[in-house]
Amino acid sequence: MSTPIIPEYITVHLGDPNDPTARNIRVPFIDYIKNVASSEIYPTWPESALRANIYAQVSFALNRIYTEWYPSRGYDFDITSSTRYDQKYIENREIFQSVAQIVDSLFNDYVVRQGFVQPLFTQYCNGTTSTCDGLSQWGTVDLARDGLTPYEILQYYYGDDINLVFNAPIKEKIPSYPGIPLRLGSAGEDVRILKRQLNRIGKNYPGVEPFLNLTPFYDINMERAVQNFQRIFNLTPDGIVGKATWYKIKSIFNGVKGLSELQTEGLTESEVARAYAKALVPGDVGEQVKLIQYYLSVLAFFDENLPMPSGNGVFDEKTEQAVREFQAQQGLNIDGIVGRQTWNALLTAYDRTISSIPPQYMVSTDEIYPGKFLALGQSGREVKILQEFLVQAAQNMPEIPTVEVTGNYDAQTEAAIRVVQAMEDLPQNGVTGPLTWNAVVSLAKRSE
Repeated sequence: MSTPIIPEYITVHLGDPNDPTARNIRVPFIDYIKNVASSEIYPTWPESALRANIYAQVSFALNRIYTEWYPSRGYDFDITSSTRYDQKYIENREIFQSVAQIVDSLFNDYVVRQGFVQPLFTQYCNGTTSTCDGLSQWGTVDLARDGLTPYEILQYYYGDDINLVFNAPIKEKIPSYPGIPLRLGSAGEDVRILKRQLNRIGKNYPGVEPFLNLTPFYDINMERAVQNFQRIFNLTPDGIVGKATWYKIKSIFNGVKGLSELQTEGLTESEVARAYAKALVPGDVGEQVKLIQYYLSVLAFFDENLPMPSGNGVFDEKTEQAVREFQAQQGLNIDGIVGRQTWNALLTAYDRTISSIPPQYMVSTDEIYPGKFLALGQSGREVKILQEFLVQAAQNMPEIPTVEVTGNYDAQTEAAIRVVQAMEDLPQNGVTGPLTWNAVVSLAKRSE
């Protein structure tokens, strides 16, 4: 989860959620709100009442989108047209001009609970034939005639501890699922988000244990927690977070936090903050840039048509050229930006390349990063190769502790990796990613 945005489009299911005959339609978000407002309220109402209702309608829709309420339950739409579940939407209906003008001025404003970031689930009812804990549509008319402002009307129904967010950014709505399964050895902000959500779910479902440290690495403990979660919710307990497991975690997390309830536990800024940007752009610097430069450099070694990028951790012109050429090869949008699609394609191409290196290339496959992060508790051939390189590196650099080649990533191996990371000015987390792997190999081959 991240800071909310206003989507360009919203997908509306024209009926109850489980009505198989109902169609899905995709409409601009602003037009959706104009339709809902024209269907739910009367244009002759006082302007303060109209504005208060439209704020509630915008927030209601954004809450459904932000929590991925329906996609997390397996549906392929954002909201329904049924007032039993959502807001009234009538396809091709007439839009009231006075309502449309108000929507134009506030469609990217929404209600939040103070201290939280998600759009408030602004439950409402008409106040005559139905009542609820939230806003009364007809009640807003009386309050407006009494001289209350739109914000005061909203406070009357939702409490004094609400705020209005104004002029939220408008962007394409991107599903939260990262697009590729996450598993032991994966790394990134999506992993950290999952850990945070699993920890919160574990308070209500203790069987999800163990409690996870909020690192960006998919480690042994996380695999165990995912398997426990999958068993509890009748999913295949493979420890891999594919699309089904991702959205089940999101659905249960939404439920235990009450994100689609009027009285919600809420999400704070710290809970949705990302340590790394989702997209890397020219001019960026740091470890994430070094990562894409490493992947691109390996690909470029085996592909003469791909320019060799820099390896300096700066998203410079050479790196951008390599990214653009890679995007062209993959049939992606050629914008020179490493967003989700480019990142996924880069990882896929890297994995494919190292698993089928052409025989004419005189290169040891053992020297190339195996494509997954290695951490304490893991075992296997990749760990054994790493330990062999560490032994060679220690012969060249006495300050590196000697390790036993067991194939088990033990405390001894982690300690040696931390020393290498300190020597190479890398984050000293004891986890072996592509930059640390490359550093270990370079140190091992220094005397050759």
